[in-house]
Amino acid sequence: MDALLPVLKSHPGQSVLVCSLLFRVAHRLLQRLPVPKVVKENDFRSWKWRNLSVSMVHSLLTGPWALTCAVVWPETLSNLHSYSTPLSYMLVCVSTGYFVQDAGDIILTGHGRGSWEFLLHHALVIWCFLYALYTQLYVAGAVVALFVEVNSVTLHLRLMLKLAGVQSSSLYHINKYANLFTYVVFRLITQFYLTWYIVHNYSWLDHGGCFLISIMVMNIMILIYFYRLLRADFFSWNKKSVGQNGTHNNSRKFLSD
Repeated sequence: MDALLPVLKSHPGQSVLVCSLLFRVAHRLLQRLPVPKVVKENDFRSWKWRNLSVSMVHSLLTGPWALTCAVVWPETLSNLHSYSTPLSYMLVCVSTGYFVQDAGDIILTGHGRGSWEFLLHHALVIWCFLYALYTQLYVAGAVVALFVEVNSVTLHLRLMLKLAGVQSSSLYHINKYANLFTYVVFRLITQFYLTWYIVHNYSWLDHGGCFLISIMVMNIMILIYFYRLLRADFFSWNKKSVGQNGTHNNSRKFLSD
């Protein structure tokens, strides 16, 4: 890893593209796995299943990786601006490659208009992560931001179960509570800490204004998603729509909940 790090730091753009291609290879390989019949019967569901499968791989890889960096090197949590390790830098490089790949998949498959929220999220993440890779600043901040990928595991599983039409299963019921817990702990609290750090140290942070705007936009998006999650999975008055949204039709609305 020590021998690889100088190459990554010397050519961060090319390194991100390589990582992006590796995730694209994973996308191809995952297509060989069996999928539920209801998913295969609908083109949009098929694409979304493949897209989520790659996202799940990214989350399973980067979530534990980010937590490991924080546990092994506690300074990651306290010095978001300047602290960096070879493993942290590589993590940010790998994750940036995924977001580039995913944005390309959304756009090139013609789903950009219906997925504009994801593209906005990806654009914000990509520019922040590329800034960290090129300047070698905020690498620790990017690592902490990737704590949210722990929650993404349950989020992706939730949506894949909805794609398969098994919202009434025990697995979905268990996962919705696990998803709520990880959303609060690894997404909301993480976002709150990042916001506090930027506001508290705003006067001396490099490009603090740009990062503050980005984090505020992300805050709004995360709170909206949290409301949608609660509305879809926990509000009793919304239960009747669950059965309709889970039916085998071409509606895409349930995918936004």
